[in-house]
Amino acid sequence: MAEINPNRSIDPNTGYCSETKTYYSLRPNVPLPPPSEPLSITQYALSLLRSSTTTTSATTFLVDATTGESVSYGEFLRQVHSLSRSLKTRFSLSKNDVAYILSLASLHVPILYFSLLSLGVVISPANPLSSTSEVSHQIQLSKPSIAFATSHTSHKLPSNLRTILMDSPEFISLLNQNEDVADFANSNMTVYQSDPAAILYSSGTTGKVKGVLLSHLNVIAIIAGYYHVTEETDPNEGPPPHPVSFFTLPMFHVFGFFMLVRAASKGETLVFMERFDFEKMLKAVENYRVTYMPVSPPLIVAFINSKLTDKYDLSSLQLLGCGGAPLGKEVTLKFKEKFPNVEIRQGYGLTETGGAGSRVIGPDEAKRHGSVGRLAELMEAKIVDPATGEALPPGQKGELWLRGPTIMKDPPMRLSK
Repeated sequence: MAEINPNRSIDPNTGYCSETKTYYSLRPNVPLPPPSEPLSITQYALSLLRSSTTTTSATTFLVDATTGESVSYGEFLRQVHSLSRSLKTRFSLSKNDVAYILSLASLHVPILYFSLLSLGVVISPANPLSSTSEVSHQIQLSKPSIAFATSHTSHKLPSNLRTILMDSPEFISLLNQNEDVADFANSNMTVYQSDPAAILYSSGTTGKVKGVLLSHLNVIAIIAGYYHVTEETDPNEGPPPHPVSFFTLPMFHVFGFFMLVRAASKGETLVFMERFDFEKMLKAVENYRVTYMPVSPPLIVAFINSKLTDKYDLSSLQLLGCGGAPLGKEVTLKFKEKFPNVEIRQGYGLTETGGAGSRVIGPDEAKRHGSVGRLAELMEAKIVDPATGEALPPGQKGELWLRGPTIMKDPPMRLSK
């Protein structure tokens, strides 16, 4: 991304520069690791986690609200290391191999993601409800050397693809080799930020599903923005409660993927369920004192219309982060009328932008109902006439062009050893 020339005239309200016809982010500058520094998503997220003053190895990281099972940060780190060692030595997985993942949300999915990413293996998670033909198309796009599935999804995979069942005793044994936790910062596996990290699937606007290739740097840049751009808290209100998020998002979706990494980097507790159920979600919010939920607009409508919300104590809920589709001002106002103490903050992004684009930060911006906020950290934008390719001034309709460190690898690269 180009440096902003301090001599340029940037509108402090919009970030627009008439000289370059470009909108620049007005967010604080976010420190990124030197691009040439070897660094995987796993290493970066865990380095941020280690700097936390409140998270301990006993802090709960993952909770399956359906079964009540949980994993602490200490257990998570141990199992990530154990699985990484096993996959490298027993299955000879190495950098740039592609792993296709077809599983509902479970305690094992985040562990698998972090393990594979630490090895430089490219993860390619997909919707477990996809049809056999859809799975076949995705496999043609990603060309995996191994697949991770469950006993309920493995029948959709080709018989010649090496497959490990995540609900099998074999996989469980890979998580529990009783090895000491590795220091990922000093790992001997060299993964560069420019290396491919994930192939996520995007429907786009036309045609068949497309594979979007994201690098480690793409995701690191997103996490850096969420980690470093924080809000000031009122010291008179006392310490905030431990952040607990409830995931309605699928972990195979770009929104769910980077929010999962973000939660780990900040030492938060993440509650989820294998199959979404509205009333069970409300019960989980009450039981686990959930403070934050990333959601899509239909769920906000459900909150407004359902009388089930009166049966549960939802007083811990402070914030909903909304994305995936537009949320109108009218719906937001109806929600605020019913839940005056819960803030809604919208964001905008694409799989191709790593999920980043723009987002609302802070209560003042949240009052602009219907807005998706300001340009995300380190992002630049132009509004372009699609017929002429000319950049347009403010107030004109056109095609949105985004540039920044979270944009997918372009052109698509062929993975090779």
